[in-house]
Amino acid sequence: MANHSSQQTAKGQNAGSEGIPAPDGPANLIDTDYVIGQDNITASPLGINVDLHGKVFTFSSLVILFFVIITLALQDEIEPIFDAMFGFLTGNLSWFFLLAANIFVVLSIVLIFTPLGKVRIGGMHAKPDFSYLGWFSMLFAAGMGIGLMFYGVSEPITHFDTALGGTSMENGARTDWAPLGAAAGNAQGAISLSMAATIFHWGLHPWGIYAVVALALALFAYNKGLPLTMRSIFYPILGERIWGWPGHVIDILAVFATLFGLATSLGLGATQATAGLGYLFGVPATNTTMVLLIMGITAVALVSVVLGVDKGVKRLSQLNMILAGLLLLFVILVGPTLMIVTGFFENLLSYAVNLPALSNPFGREDANFSQGWTAFYWAWWIAWSPFVGMFIARVSRGRTVREFLIAVLLVPSVVSVLWMTSFGGTAIDQAVNQGFEGVREAALELQLFQMLGQLPLTAITSFVAIVLVMVFFITSSDSGSLVIDSITAGGKVDAPKPQRVFWATIEGAIAIALLLGGGLTALQTAVITTGLPFTLVLLAACYAIVKGLMSEPKAA
Repeated sequence: MANHSSQQTAKGQNAGSEGIPAPDGPANLIDTDYVIGQDNITASPLGINVDLHGKVFTFSSLVILFFVIITLALQDEIEPIFDAMFGFLTGNLSWFFLLAANIFVVLSIVLIFTPLGKVRIGGMHAKPDFSYLGWFSMLFAAGMGIGLMFYGVSEPITHFDTALGGTSMENGARTDWAPLGAAAGNAQGAISLSMAATIFHWGLHPWGIYAVVALALALFAYNKGLPLTMRSIFYPILGERIWGWPGHVIDILAVFATLFGLATSLGLGATQATAGLGYLFGVPATNTTMVLLIMGITAVALVSVVLGVDKGVKRLSQLNMILAGLLLLFVILVGPTLMIVTGFFENLLSYAVNLPALSNPFGREDANFSQGWTAFYWAWWIAWSPFVGMFIARVSRGRTVREFLIAVLLVPSVVSVLWMTSFGGTAIDQAVNQGFEGVREAALELQLFQMLGQLPLTAITSFVAIVLVMVFFITSSDSGSLVIDSITAGGKVDAPKPQRVFWATIEGAIAIALLLGGGLTALQTAVITTGLPFTLVLLAACYAIVKGLMSEPKAA
């Protein structure tokens, strides 16, 4: 790998062109003859400008359309296949997902404490593009919005019930879904274990996965002058071959994983928003409602896309942070306040105590929990990682590696702990201390609204919750279309607007098609299936990050 001298101020063919700024001050550019966009097709059919990577765009869009059409046409035949694949992948490879996620977390923590943490993303003199508050808002809103809304109540209460129920054996194997050894008949123990298990799924591990991808993308784009696509990370391993088919495959996998990871979340968001509208206004919770909802939200997302990342996503993210903050504050103040405040610290302690056992990939007795919950979550976060990682990379230029990793690992994790403690803790309190069974008995998508229904101002808080789900939907769709567009435009970050509009529309269309085809189970299997090859991609990226950082000049 030929490099410029690390003390030379960066100059390069790719840096500074196509929307990727050249490094400020000393950086270690990779010397390649490749120019961003050289394999692109540029045309103006019907006066619409396009600038696409022919092979990546064509192949990924055809595969996605084929998948959707087959899923819709052969729903009954294909569903058992997906169920079998889901069972096989989580059953036989859960250890692989758990082990990989542990590696990502350990690498992120180790980098914070090594001299490599002094490297600055974007060159030694780079300045951050956003304030801390703006940056934190975008980190949080991109990563987990819809998930926290959907699972904030339902996951803690589910784990609480299974842990309280204890273990059950059949033919020498456990058949219950309780985490670890359960806490049969012990309400306090069940609360502690259920919150530890929930935090485990929303804490350091998912953000360790995102941190690895985001850091790798940011380093190879802003410090090495390569395009902002997944293939660039592989330069230390594949060299110039990343511009050929090995690189195309990596990028196509990234598009595939991103679209299906997104569509799963958009499907969850649509079902929850529909359930909320039914609960609040009596709107019939039918497929028609969901389709109209997705079409309406996608239309708003298109406006946001056309405005661009600075104006559109930033404003929406900040609006969402304010709304989410207000709803969280309301639940803390009006719910069991003391239990939430003390619970926050107790849950963190319980998480720390149970973390080694929960993250252990081998010899697990709680197979249902570790395969059905953890392995699925890790595959889902990994499938989401090209999207969240690229978004975080784009807003993190100018930060040191240490600052970046501490922020990406800790800020969203702490917010997730507080969120789960407040929403999940309130629901568990209603069940244990108030004898309210409504949350336990409700469908997953209704559980949040059932919990809010026991607090004052139900109509207002439920309405805010519906708006939050919708705005998270818009920010996810918006950020997702920016990312997919960048990958399918050969790494250009300022490709023509019509392409972004195309991808935002496709995201909505996939969510509609799969919901109508009853394909959310199929979709989750698709997420795990794309998560598997992507885990190998990320493990290779760990090596590339260390190799890339070692060649960079470090800030004093």
